[in-house]
Amino acid sequence: MYSNDELLCFTILESVNKILTITKKMTSLDDLKKDFVPFDAVMMNFIIIGEMAGKLSEEFKDNDSEVEWHKIYSFRNIIVHDYFGIDEIVVWQIIQTKIPALKKRLDTILNL
Repeated sequence: MYSNDELLCFTILESVNKILTITKKMTSLDDLKKDFVPFDAVMMNFIIIGEMAGKLSEEFKDNDSEVEWHKIYSFRNIIVHDYFGIDEIVVWQIIQTKIPALKKRLDTILNL
């Protein structure tokens, strides 16, 4: 039986995998911006990741200092409350660096 935090991590991992799948064949930010559908899908999955991160227990977040859970939730807030002010370069950098690292950490947490 999984804990609530583990179930939330599975949901986060699902959205991480969706972002990686959507952007798999993209080589630049221009590729992502070419079509609003994949861009919007990526942004929706960032919102889900942030929402689930915000629901993780404080104990879980405190015990896992490898992931900056508060930054993940803060990014969700920026997307939700300032959608048109999002820096697309930052989004691309997060996809390229932070998302693969988060996947790796979640795989470890969930023993996958």
